[in-house]
Amino acid sequence: MKFKPLRDRVLVRRVEKDEKTAGGIIIPDTAKEKPIEAEVIAVGPGAIDEAGKLIPIAIKEGDIVLFAKWSGTEIKLDGEELLILKEADILGILEGASSGKKAA
Repeated sequence: MKFKPLRDRVLVRRVEKDEKTAGGIIIPDTAKEKPIEAEVIAVGPGAIDEAGKLIPIAIKEGDIVLFAKWSGTEIKLDGEELLILKEADILGILEGASSGKKAA
């Protein structure tokens, strides 16, 4: 199923980190915090200012971003848990981070 966010919203997939500590202890799911790092899946066209002019989003698909801990709306799309964020909830883009996709 395709999903296109409206206005200044962004659809992201949380990036899971290692489930072990440096000492090799496995952390159970119930004790882990949800990650605040995510890969951008889809981006809306941008916000509209008071004059009706479109302000494009500075984020693109494939970017790895950090977002505020309690922000966004969790959704399930095709059995996958995703998150819809407003652009203002995104704190920044991680430069040099890989989304795990191979270049074509």
